[in-house]
Amino acid sequence: MISLSHFRYLLIVPAFMLAFHSSIVQADTLLMARTTQDFPEAMLKLQETIKNKGYVVSRVQRIDIGLTSSGYKTDKYRLVFFGKPQQIKELSDQYPHLIPYLPFNISIFAEGEETLLVMVSPTTLKENAYPELDKMLETLERDVKEIFAIMRQDN
Repeated sequence: MISLSHFRYLLIVPAFMLAFHSSIVQADTLLMARTTQDFPEAMLKLQETIKNKGYVVSRVQRIDIGLTSSGYKTDKYRLVFFGKPQQIKELSDQYPHLIPYLPFNISIFAEGEETLLVMVSPTTLKENAYPELDKMLETLERDVKEIFAIMRQDN
């Protein structure tokens, strides 16, 4: 079982990766979108767009509470977990090594006047031994890129 302090550490790591992604991670491992919508509008639009692409938002988790208690100054940071329930069940059954990554999630947070959305590219989980899994991950990545393209449209 993961302790609360270890869990908080796991949630803070993506924020640091974002801050220093050009020097730590290759650009193709992160999917990112920036919008001028304020945080509440972007959050609502993200959830609606995920649903319109045929996915289910399973939960929204506040991350800012743990960050602020650790000294970070943020009040608008969430993880939006999503997926297709039957697909998540099948992935869990057929590829148990993917369970820590399920359901998939998008980080959304305010940065000044803008809102950023970030997700680790699903294709980083690809394995040549499972071509059917690779195809599903490529489809998910394409869908997320379309979701992010819609999010960039500031209406």
